[in-house]
Amino acid sequence: MKVAVMQPYFFPYIGYFQLINAVDVFVFYDDVDYIKNGWINRNRILMNGKSHYVTVPCIKASSNKLINSIQYDSTSKDCRKIVKTIKQAYGKAPYFEKVFPMIERVFSASTNQISSLAQRSLVVVSTYLNLQTKFKISSVDFPESKGMDKADRLISICQAINATQYINAIGGKELYDKEYFQKKGVDLIFLSPNKIEYKQFGPDFTPWLSIIDVLMFNPIEHIKKHLNQYELL
Repeated sequence: MKVAVMQPYFFPYIGYFQLINAVDVFVFYDDVDYIKNGWINRNRILMNGKSHYVTVPCIKASSNKLINSIQYDSTSKDCRKIVKTIKQAYGKAPYFEKVFPMIERVFSASTNQISSLAQRSLVVVSTYLNLQTKFKISSVDFPESKGMDKADRLISICQAINATQYINAIGGKELYDKEYFQKKGVDLIFLSPNKIEYKQFGPDFTPWLSIIDVLMFNPIEHIKKHLNQYELL
């Protein structure tokens, strides 16, 4: 059994979905500190040939609050503008007609929590790509682990579902020790995405944009190949 644990991000880049696809169970880490200026409420799309941020406006967001306690203003002009901006940016993309209704469904959800919105973006895309990974939520499924040290909490989550491998994004390489996890009966592995390119509108390629960009320019079978372009370290 393989497991990964990550904060829920808003339509993140393809590396996040590589992590989802690489495990049997993916846990949304929603009861940890919110990350300001991170990827929980924003991402980048291709707009007029350049990288452009789309940001969900959150209410009194703070790194002193838990992710699942942060709300966003679904009725604000800035929030409604996101869908319009995506439509404007990708209206002529080859897979726009298939992908855009999915994006609209994400924003039609009856929630004001940024955590729920981000999770919805991840689950909807995973369903579109027919990924078989099961999703769990840390605050719901593993509340007993709250308050533990970072590494011990991840190990506790693995043990709770009998997972023998914990796969982490490459950024965690400086945070976690493989030997410590091994002593607890869990193999710690880091996923490092390889370089991925595909045809966008122009001759130049803008890398590591939101999964929205990947979806707009690629058929599902090509995306599935991209999902396996990584190294496990």
